[in-house]
Amino acid sequence: METLREIHQEIERLSEERAELWHKLSAEHDLAVREQIRGLDAQLDALWDEHRAVRARMRFGSRDHIVARARVEERLERVAA
Repeated sequence: METLREIHQEIERLSEERAELWHKLSAEHDLAVREQIRGLDAQLDALWDEHRAVRARMRFGSRDHIVARARVEERLERVAA
C-alpha cells in the first residue's frame, strides 16, 4: 500500500472484521477465532507502522534524502571545527 487513504481503508476494514470476531468470541470461546484476532492485530500493527512511515516520508522526505542531508551537515561541522 502506498497512500494514506488506502492504508486507512484497509485499517477500517480489518478493524470491522476484528470487531465482528470479538463479538463472536464473546458469545462463545473459540481458539480459532482467538487466533484470527491475533492475526488481525498483527496486520493492524503493520499497517499503523506503514502509516507512520508514509507520514514521515511526506513530512521529511525519503530516508536516503534525510541521511544525505545529515552527512552533509556532519561534514560541514567537521570543516568548521
